[in-house]
Amino acid sequence: MASKLPTVAIIGQANVGKSSLFNRLVRSQQAIVAREAGTTRDNVIGRVEHKHHNFWLVDTAGLKDPNDEFEASIQEQITEAAEAADVILVVVDSSQYVSDQDRTVAKKALRSKKPVLLLTNKADLSGSLPIDEFKRLGIKEIIRTSAEHNQGMLEVLDSIVKLIPAKYEEIPDDVLRISLIGRPNVGKSFLFNTLAGKQQAIVANIAGTTRDVNRIAVRYGARDIELLDTAGMRKPGKQEVGIEKFSVLRTLSAIEESDVCLMLMDVNELNTQLDQRLAGIIDEAGKGMVIVITKWDSVEDKDAYTRDALAPTIARTFKFTPWAPLIFTSSVTGQNVTKLFDLALDIDARRKQELKTRHLNDLLQKLIQRHPPAGLKNTHPKLRYIVQTDVSPPWFVIYGSNLKYIHWSYKRYLERHMRETFNFAGTPIRFSFRDEKQIKANREKEQADKEKLAKETIDPETK
Repeated sequence: MASKLPTVAIIGQANVGKSSLFNRLVRSQQAIVAREAGTTRDNVIGRVEHKHHNFWLVDTAGLKDPNDEFEASIQEQITEAAEAADVILVVVDSSQYVSDQDRTVAKKALRSKKPVLLLTNKADLSGSLPIDEFKRLGIKEIIRTSAEHNQGMLEVLDSIVKLIPAKYEEIPDDVLRISLIGRPNVGKSFLFNTLAGKQQAIVANIAGTTRDVNRIAVRYGARDIELLDTAGMRKPGKQEVGIEKFSVLRTLSAIEESDVCLMLMDVNELNTQLDQRLAGIIDEAGKGMVIVITKWDSVEDKDAYTRDALAPTIARTFKFTPWAPLIFTSSVTGQNVTKLFDLALDIDARRKQELKTRHLNDLLQKLIQRHPPAGLKNTHPKLRYIVQTDVSPPWFVIYGSNLKYIHWSYKRYLERHMRETFNFAGTPIRFSFRDEKQIKANREKEQADKEKLAKETIDPETK
């Protein structure tokens, strides 16, 4: 089964510093944040690593319309966080007395039965109230924070990792999990039903982990496949517009659980910032991806030229995921629908391929000879050898010296040729660079620390 990272959600009323806390926690931990091309908005999802724990941090403030943060959307925001998150961070302004809105947030968070931490933010302000003032909210663990001055961040992270597992240990199986991801009204439910109906046998309906992720198990050829549909995100009668009304938490959960994501876009409304955001999240989660253009039957003048004209435009929008194949479909006519399963199976196989170290190093040496990495005046990076350390997604570690001077364009050069040689279409691949001098220095320091500790244990007088 695909791995699933825990999710930590930040909730609270407007102007308490949720986004500042999010940015501080993410940036201070060098987290990987979902990349968004063509937008200057702060990201709302970041991947955080702390003490061998990894988790997604979600800033719910970024998911809602800031002009109507509490009145119209706070109830939905809290409910969403409570259902989908593993840990909830309730944030209040420590310079303001507890309000009815704060009580509502705390009550709903506690009612979820999920672990809840209370962060009294802006603790650096002169009018900051004592912690006892906030005990009436009923949340046991209270941490004083200041996002502005980086106070309390370590304590928050330490508290979070005590509440989540170091990593999910799940029994592996041979089921291929495919999720349908996209904005409301792009045709996810229609495609879900069409895919389910076209298969040789519908095995079973499986109850979803949340009320908004529908699942169905099907068999295609000799393979068991589980389809995850995130289409049930909209409440009846509500118009959904962009990220403000998008159920990112549940979508994130489906992405994490999947092996391959079908990223759906309506042919009549292509290339929105939200599509880029979603593709970035899929990429960072390390999942396979197919860009699926839906409702192709609704285009009246669709000859080969139209498709060829659209493809470069779409490719430019998703230039940060050039490895994702593009396919045009119609659930009405059934065009290319079955091909989606073939594509997903193919991508799954490529994600799992294990390459021989000899073949990898032959390629690395050829690439270095063809185009040596540039450096500074007398300091040039030396790439000595490469090994594959993981699959799904494929992960490669390159050892050498002065590797910090490798330019991002050279890393892109290595990835491009790795993809062309071994065909990693449809999946992200990862590279890590390990400096042998730094590894040696770290080992020597670790050994010296052990010897010092041993000496202090034998002879306490030396302390």
